[in-house]
Amino acid sequence: MSAGTGAPLAGGVHGPGHLRALTAVVLDTLESAARTRGGPLPAGGPDEVARRTTALAAPVLPEEGIGAEAALADLVRAVAEGAADPADPACVAHLHCPPLAVAAAAELAGAALNPSMDSWDQAPAAGVIEELTTAALARLVHPEAPAPDALITSGGTESNLVALLLARERAAPGPLRVVTGANAHHSVHRAAWMLGLPAPTVVACHDGRIDPAALDRTLAGLGGGPVLVVATAGTTDEGRIDPLPEIARIAERYGAELHVDAAYGGPLLFSERLAPRLAGLDQAVSVTLDLHKLGWQPVAAGVLAVADTALLAPLSLRADYLNADDDTEAGLPDLLGRSVRTTRRPDALKMAVTFRALGRRGLSELVEHCVRTAEEFGRAVDARPALRRRPGAIGISTVLFRPVVADEREAEAGDAVVAEVRRTLLMDGRAVLGRAVAEDGDGRRRLWLKATLLHPAAASADLLPLLDLVTEAAERAAAAEDGNSRSAAGGTGAPAAERLSP
Repeated sequence: MSAGTGAPLAGGVHGPGHLRALTAVVLDTLESAARTRGGPLPAGGPDEVARRTTALAAPVLPEEGIGAEAALADLVRAVAEGAADPADPACVAHLHCPPLAVAAAAELAGAALNPSMDSWDQAPAAGVIEELTTAALARLVHPEAPAPDALITSGGTESNLVALLLARERAAPGPLRVVTGANAHHSVHRAAWMLGLPAPTVVACHDGRIDPAALDRTLAGLGGGPVLVVATAGTTDEGRIDPLPEIARIAERYGAELHVDAAYGGPLLFSERLAPRLAGLDQAVSVTLDLHKLGWQPVAAGVLAVADTALLAPLSLRADYLNADDDTEAGLPDLLGRSVRTTRRPDALKMAVTFRALGRRGLSELVEHCVRTAEEFGRAVDARPALRRRPGAIGISTVLFRPVVADEREAEAGDAVVAEVRRTLLMDGRAVLGRAVAEDGDGRRRLWLKATLLHPAAASADLLPLLDLVTEAAERAAAAEDGNSRSAAGGTGAPAAERLSP
């Protein structure tokens, strides 16, 4: 059956031919758009990006279509010229990785075939690939467990949500109490809210990590009942790893379970040299991983690993059109209980292709490269008199630093300079740096520029121009702030220094 020349399909015998021509349009446009953009971010800020994008993309729903090639050329050009490109070494603000080409190519195959991972008759082979992939990841996280398992999720937020959901069901009639550090990702608090659990009890942190003594006091004060302790292996702001062995021992002492959000740090397990940083991870009942961070996968690529497959039983669900009892008894695999979602993309395919292409050794080399580059970048910051790195060790591949001219001002004025440096570079399209509020060496919390280094090929030399840009922008921001202060003192009504509320 033909769909007509106006709407050729991606699948079937003829689909690859249609895709080949259209993919050429996409690739050519991506290449030319990257040259036009000329940096990690489009210049001009939100209003200018909106204007240029609208000129190419509107109207999105015309009365008459303009054709596949023209639509692709216009909209791919719009999104590529207006992209924050994580493949540019100066795009280091977030846990936003440049995907590997092999993973993106696998994504194309998955999109063309479009299996839905909620029943065997929609995803016969894709279901097997997902099973092989989750088994490998489960064994990586829980190497000594007799029956570990893992689920594919949309990312760390969903993984944390499912982990709390499963803990809530084990705790029934409960109520389950969640205890987590002040450094925890916001998704832990949101998951508790969504599941109708009491607000998590927050434990104090020291140097960005859970304070074991504070955790001990907190658990002692709860007075029993089911408790889930949530630790973090790779905090979003600082890349810090909680002291997992101590946390596991304390949790066990009070009969509490442990979940670890290792969305950022989990891929350290690929490296024999770096895996010891995650000692104690295997003591967790569940672990969040997110391979669209330090795993170089296109979004989405989340994982929830559990120590025992029996822990996933609460997700079981019967829907006759997807997993009828007699079909299951006849040997058709039941995929519906593998997620809280129904329709799901074959996200395991790109992971499996990447794993087989690189092997554990190849993945280890990429992870170690990022960690090593961050350490070299930190030393480069230390060598610049105009810049100051946050005291302490580098957090996985995250480096916090700030201009010295910010330290020469009162706290709020100094933080305002840091914030202005970041915004200036964003508006110019020259660099994409993050921001984080973290404890300084004197115990005060200050605003820092954040470089999260996830580029698996960028060398430290590629990042040195970023330090020049920051230094230049800091001098401009400090001069402007000084000018505003003088104007304000003269009664001109100029705005006061920005007040931050991190």
